[in-house]
Amino acid sequence: MAISRREVLMRVGTVGGAGAALAAMQMLGLSMPSAASAADFALPKASGNGRSVVILGAGIAGLVSAYELQQAGYQVTVLEARDRVGGRAWTIRGNDPLIQIDRPAQRANFSEGLYFNAGPARIPSWHHAILGYARRFNVPMETFVNSHMATGWDFGGKVRPGRQMVNDMQGRIAELLAKAIDQNALNAAMPKEELGQFRQFLRFYGGLNEKGVLVAQPSSGYSEWPGGYTQAGKALDPLTIREMLPNRGAAFPQIFQAIIDMQPTMLQPVGGMDRISYGIYEQVKPSVRLNTPVNAIRRVGDRVRIEHAGGVTEADFAIVTLPANILERVPNDFSPAKKAALKKVNILRSAKVAFESPRFWEADGVYGGLAWTDKLNENVLYPSSGHHSARGVIVGAYVAGWTHDNTPDAFVKLPIADQIRVSRESIEALHPGKSQLLESPLAVNWGQVPYSEGVGALWGGGLGDEGPRGSEYTELLKPEGPIVFAGEHLSYLGLWQEGSALSAQHALKLVQSMASERAGKAAAA
Repeated sequence: MAISRREVLMRVGTVGGAGAALAAMQMLGLSMPSAASAADFALPKASGNGRSVVILGAGIAGLVSAYELQQAGYQVTVLEARDRVGGRAWTIRGNDPLIQIDRPAQRANFSEGLYFNAGPARIPSWHHAILGYARRFNVPMETFVNSHMATGWDFGGKVRPGRQMVNDMQGRIAELLAKAIDQNALNAAMPKEELGQFRQFLRFYGGLNEKGVLVAQPSSGYSEWPGGYTQAGKALDPLTIREMLPNRGAAFPQIFQAIIDMQPTMLQPVGGMDRISYGIYEQVKPSVRLNTPVNAIRRVGDRVRIEHAGGVTEADFAIVTLPANILERVPNDFSPAKKAALKKVNILRSAKVAFESPRFWEADGVYGGLAWTDKLNENVLYPSSGHHSARGVIVGAYVAGWTHDNTPDAFVKLPIADQIRVSRESIEALHPGKSQLLESPLAVNWGQVPYSEGVGALWGGGLGDEGPRGSEYTELLKPEGPIVFAGEHLSYLGLWQEGSALSAQHALKLVQSMASERAGKAAAA
């Protein structure tokens, strides 16, 4: 019986949760890629004709909007509540303060040149819009090592090399298929001559012997590493499927790199993720007002009136890039449908914990990449730059529901001291005896970061859901008279800077259309 793609996703999601379903979606071709032309977006020159636009928020969506409008001849004002730009693309350095709602204040204590990307950690190579702005404003990029087979996977209380977990799983799957062929179980599924060819492929693909049995392979690593003279080395004995999948959390890392957003080569700006934001900011700096939270959003005829700290700004149009959960609480003149839709947006409240340390992981052959665990911290991220320097910043927790849907809620309920403890203990399990070297801990709980209160929107089935968004999403795409909306939550690339940039480009087209319509009416009059 044929099985639909929807049924496949439902079965994968049942076993592996939202994270596994996300990966399956990408492998089944359900991703919506951005067009390369997004890197060359531009409104018609001088099309703004001096009309005014007020932009709420100086994150990626707001900054992109400001730059493109300014290039087209609009008068632009950007209102930002924080004392910095970039929004959730936030890099913490040196002695930066960390203030969170209902949490004790923290302060970074990183050595000069070191930094912690508290928000986005990486950029896929096919995210053409955000990379286009980096290129345009000469923001240097470097490789982000997203997958490194030398990192440890800590599941079911046992730490094993990622290379062993991945390659032995490949071998066991090949072994099962070879057994099915040998027992004539696939005769109805494939012509005889193809079965023979496939059987040969499985042997080389999975590391099988002539009988179709998985044997120890160097690709999975060594218990005794090869060396000089007579030191031949001894490959690790193959793991069983039970050992590789002791719980549901261990399934997702097996397919993580298959996700289109996680495939190499991935990139990061040299010196911190906020470099792109500041590259755009430098182009529009005189138009940006920091420390200016919005108090109300009003319509005055066919114009807008924004009440904010320090006064009032009126304009012909507004582009609102505030997160839905923040915008919902700002007094406004929106329609009942818009207000109701804003209340329905589900927000992911992720968390990260970072330490400064001597680079002990490099002695274990780890140069970048992610370690995985079924502990509450979920991920350990190793720095992808500065190799062989004295010190680095290691991310001891990156909690987003990778291995279990309820992990973020469970982790962020912990006191900051316990979040740091869990992260430290996880690194100790991966690198015994080295946790004592971890210094200057810093814990960011995005659900309690002012003016964000989360890292992004979760639509429909949750993380990575690319199915129909429903009536609330459709409602939020609609302008409110001269007010249009943008942000990662209004894209099919949610939780990514690319989604913010592409959403802004669509919002700009709406503004341009309305401005042209007004110009036409004025000319006719």
